Amino acid sequence: MDREYIKNFDEWNVYSKNLDSAEFKGFFYEREIWWCALGVNVGSEQDGKNDNFERPVLIVKKINHNLLWIVPLTSKITSYESRIPIKILGQKSQLLLSQIRSISSRRLLRKIGIAKAAVFYEALVRLGLVLFKTTKGETPPNLAAERGISEP
Repeated sequence: MDREYIKNFDEWNVYSKNLDSAEFKGFFYEREIWWCALGVNVGSEQDGKNDNFERPVLIVKKINHNLLWIVPLTSKITSYESRIPIKILGQKSQLLLSQIRSISSRRLLRKIGIAKAAVFYEALVRLGLVLFKTTKGETPPNLAAERGISEP
């Protein structure tokens, strides 16, 4: 019998207040994989687990020392086009491209490792497809012409 997952928003609220008051003093870089306090989220947004509400994430883009774009990982393997297989510490996982988000560096807990370059660059290309896929047959507008700018 499956146990129903009950989200503990109250406990996350207490924990997130501590995260917010702390300062991240480390360094992080693109391609790294970290345990991250993702918290308890609404609906189908990826939640963290355990006492630290944590989940492994891939750092996709460092915006600045305080802000980054991440893609969460999951060990629940399924076949969706928005997922990429990745192996972390010998465990099969998948990158959840559809769950890309901006986070504060204060959420980073501890570094796990670095994604292989081939997997990282596949993720970047596939993220572009997931984020910018247009409706079938639709072509992007000529923005220069619409703005009255002549093209060279």
